[in-house]
Amino acid sequence: MATTGNDARPWLALGLPLALGVAWLTQGSGVVGNDVERNIWIPDALTLPLQVQAAYDDTRIFFRYRWPAERPHIYHDMLRFEDGDWVRYGSSVAGPQPQGVYEDRVTMLVDDGGVPEFGRYGGYVTVGDRMRFFSDEASPDEVSAHPHLGGTLGASDVRKYLPQTRSDQDDWRSVVDAETLAAQREAGYFLDLWHWRAGRANPIGASDDQWVGEFRFGDAGSGPYTTNWDGDSAQPRWMFDPETTGRHALRWEDVESGQADFEGLYYLSEALATDFDPDHDWQEGDVIPRRLLREPQGSRGSIAVDGEARWADGYWDVTLVRDLDTGNPSDDKVFREQGRYDIGIAVHRNATGSRWHYVSLPHSLGLGRDADIRATAFDGASPDWGEAWYEMTLFYPGQVDWPLLVSRAHAGAEAIAAGTPVRARHSEAQLAHYGVEMEFNDAIIAQWRLTLIAGLLVMLGVGLALLPAFTPARQGDRP
Repeated sequence: MATTGNDARPWLALGLPLALGVAWLTQGSGVVGNDVERNIWIPDALTLPLQVQAAYDDTRIFFRYRWPAERPHIYHDMLRFEDGDWVRYGSSVAGPQPQGVYEDRVTMLVDDGGVPEFGRYGGYVTVGDRMRFFSDEASPDEVSAHPHLGGTLGASDVRKYLPQTRSDQDDWRSVVDAETLAAQREAGYFLDLWHWRAGRANPIGASDDQWVGEFRFGDAGSGPYTTNWDGDSAQPRWMFDPETTGRHALRWEDVESGQADFEGLYYLSEALATDFDPDHDWQEGDVIPRRLLREPQGSRGSIAVDGEARWADGYWDVTLVRDLDTGNPSDDKVFREQGRYDIGIAVHRNATGSRWHYVSLPHSLGLGRDADIRATAFDGASPDWGEAWYEMTLFYPGQVDWPLLVSRAHAGAEAIAAGTPVRARHSEAQLAHYGVEMEFNDAIIAQWRLTLIAGLLVMLGVGLALLPAFTPARQGDRP
């Protein structure tokens, strides 16, 4: 019998389903999806509008922030009584805290020119190698074993740090020596960090004053809260004072309801607390805050809430105030008449913590001079806020760090080396989508490689299937 091209049909019949199956495995299932085991969770909205105003008088500067939130999250870090034990709820996780027990926050980085990269690239310069909650985060054991971060600072994770505090941008371990770090700070190579928290500070009208150098630090002094936990006895140190508050604890159903009563009892402060009583008849679902609020002291207490920071009608409205010159130049940037500064703002909402926030590009601030945000001078007890809001867009940054941005893997690395500001090249929406792409970069590359291999295999299979049709028949096979 003669051999013809029809002999390829069985091969083609097998090859077509195989090709479709390979296509599904490499493309149809996709690679984009939340995976909390790898610290991946993508918010539904990748951008967020923020309104800002600034004002100052002879001694103080005020910042007002307004942003949308479906509801406020004011409970944070709670201890719930369960089966005879006190169980913690509200630690930072990938994405929203499942029970909604994580506070809303607004933070602002401020520079006076001491960190030149910040004015061009904003908070990106603070995101270094193997940061906490990245998919490749450094392990607690690694950080604890580091002589400076673990040994001197007592840290167990990698947090915000500035590029020149490392000798190798690709290695978080390469912290420069202590003498160089001290000289950098003295020269102003640090960022001032304003940090407002809806649960751990706002109820007592306080904020938190911090700074960023080789790590994220609190200013000298004590912050607006401390930890309400006795590790030896595995129980709280303090409870609500029944003589002052009429109760010993909150109830879990109230915490989990998500209802916010700003005039009610949702926090524990020194004025409301007494020593914990282990012999009290504790009931299932009793709740005590794991943070005790207190008046901040020293340089760390330099920032306060002006008026009342509140959520209403779908928006947070927060105003913070600080002295122009706190007298602590190693902790805080000094604001001066006719001064020009760079700021970057971030917002946490929807019960998210850590890197699951929205951030701004750098924006300029001028005191009595032109800038993106012009702080207006005023007389009296507080600003009347008659000026228009400055509108900015925040975006979800994803897993984009400074070592990546200055590497050959980033197409814009040459522009960064030339000092081209990020706002001249990218919109917030573009950066948000790039951030999401970087969340799945390894998976996308692996998928691409698999697709390439599968495509070559399919081409090879089809070629083999068609080969008989192009092979000359032998003399003996002819009819």
